[in-house]
Amino acid sequence: MRGAFTISQTDKRPIYLQIMEQIIQRIAVGDWAEGQAIPSIRQLAVDLQVSVITVKRAYLELEREGIIVTQHGKGSHVASRPGLGARLREQELQQHLEQATRIAAMLGIRPRQLEARLREAGDRIAEKETI
Repeated sequence: MRGAFTISQTDKRPIYLQIMEQIIQRIAVGDWAEGQAIPSIRQLAVDLQVSVITVKRAYLELEREGIIVTQHGKGSHVASRPGLGARLREQELQQHLEQATRIAAMLGIRPRQLEARLREAGDRIAEKETI
């Protein structure tokens, strides 16, 4: 499990957020399917060499967001919500777009200019994929 997650002590974000982000990413890309069991809190804490409390906080936040479900005696599983992975990818896209918009504003780039640059980037990617 250690190779599966990367926890950075130099990252300014709390470790529980890093854990949450990586679990969400696994679900979003389909590595962990709806209803699939995920590592126990204790096991993940041991694998990552972090406190059980840290992993428990990540799991509680993910439960609160409806991403995982924990049943006493049965462990934690990816929530059985149709389209969960797609919704998580959509949320990630929205966050990236908002970040790009903020950066563009700081650089004095207007929304129409940003839109044009996004189209250009999309065209470049499309060209590379057809080659």
